[in-house]
Amino acid sequence: MVMYTARRLLILIPILLGVTFLTFAIAQVTPGDPVALMLGVSATPERVEQVREQLGYNDPFLIQYGRYVWNVLHGDLGKSVRGQTDVLDEILARFPSTVELTVVAMLLAVLGGVGAGLIAAISRRRGAQTATMVAALVGLSIPNFWLAILLILVFGVRLHWVAVAGGEGFKDLILPALCLALAPAAVLARLTRSSILEVIREDYVRTAQAKGLGRRAIVMIHVLRNSMIPVVTVIGLQFAGLLGGAVFIENVFARPGIGRFAVSAIAARDYPQVQGVVLFTATIYVLFNLAVDLVYGWLDPRIRYD
Repeated sequence: MVMYTARRLLILIPILLGVTFLTFAIAQVTPGDPVALMLGVSATPERVEQVREQLGYNDPFLIQYGRYVWNVLHGDLGKSVRGQTDVLDEILARFPSTVELTVVAMLLAVLGGVGAGLIAAISRRRGAQTATMVAALVGLSIPNFWLAILLILVFGVRLHWVAVAGGEGFKDLILPALCLALAPAAVLARLTRSSILEVIREDYVRTAQAKGLGRRAIVMIHVLRNSMIPVVTVIGLQFAGLLGGAVFIENVFARPGIGRFAVSAIAARDYPQVQGVVLFTATIYVLFNLAVDLVYGWLDPRIRYD
């Protein structure tokens, strides 16, 4: 496993280099001058050109990119164009808010999605199976930003149970987490059901039934664990995706997370901040993929990391 982990970590290097190169290249060809935006409309062309020279924006592309990669390797994601603040510090200051939202949303998605999928797979009532799958289909179909606005109107504007925007308490976290959890829960419900139905037909399950093992013990010991590998894969990908992509929800609920920070950076054409957010979220995503692969060995001892 150590060699496998080392190889996977080495693979991260070209992946992250590709991410940085594409992000840097897109920033270079995007219309608009961040220096002119930073200095304002009153700045003279001479002053804009002077600041561009100071910041190195007039250097050739490869020199700018090489300088950026060198700084990243030393833990420096650059300085914000708007306020000359450290980009990494800005991201880390907002990261806990995004983690808090994502963890609660993922807990709701796992509990609701896996539980619903389990019920739909083993329930002998046709109505329960149909209702669960219809609910999963509805969850996949509803846009989370539309649901967020609807919940704000009902629970914030009409009932005054939660803050309309920018709340910091736990109760103000429930609505955004619920909106964020809806689609992953629907995906997990459908995947859990299909995975359990596939495993429950295996020979070792019939052998356990023939030995007289109870239905609950069969499901919990043999079926559920062996059907979790595809589910864990999706959980890892969904969690990493939510962690870096809760853009709409954070903006609708005015939460001070990475998603809202990214939208603000894009609107201001603050390219160092945009590049920093993309690189930070890409790193999280690939590390979560690695963690999911390592969990496979615990779920299925037959898996070997050769």
